[in-house]
Amino acid sequence: MDRQDQGGTEGRVSRSIEVVSYDPGWPQAFTLEADALREVFGGALCSIHHIGSTSVPGLPAKPVIDILAVLDETTEVGRFDDDMRALGYRPRGECLDAGGTAGRFYYCKPAVGPRTHHAHVCAEGHFQIPELLHFPEYLRAKPEVADEYARLKSSALAEGGQDNIEYMARKHAWIRATIRDALTWFGAPDRRSSRDG
Repeated sequence: MDRQDQGGTEGRVSRSIEVVSYDPGWPQAFTLEADALREVFGGALCSIHHIGSTSVPGLPAKPVIDILAVLDETTEVGRFDDDMRALGYRPRGECLDAGGTAGRFYYCKPAVGPRTHHAHVCAEGHFQIPELLHFPEYLRAKPEVADEYARLKSSALAEGGQDNIEYMARKHAWIRATIRDALTWFGAPDRRSSRDG
């Protein structure tokens, strides 16, 4: 899921979006990009995952590959920025002024133009990692929930047009509730609730 799926919409710059039918080439696109990112992060990389809607077979999605890279630490994550730029990414930091999450660093590719990849970089143990992993896992395990999400995407797009902020806002409550269901189903604690409480 992209970072807009994880927070509110305040402070964001609207951009036009496109939702397309599932592309069976998306897993291979992830694999190729993951190999390049392994070279960038080297020994700091603990694990790398295909996340978001493009990781759910059959689910319509924005044609953007979301990738989660889990590092051993991110206190000096900026040391990877030059190599990420060389791969075509634009470092965005934590995007805290645009609904981002402290400790989750964000890169988009290409630096200019329609996006094809989002890389989310967190340190091992970051509270959001279970959310980012279990949400698509839950959709893959529960086709009826994935179908419900596909219908929501369609209605959100129809009601909000191609405005990204409107589209994300119309999905936000459903996504948060489904993430909670996913965490419960996988037996994972809702660490966001414990942080907010």
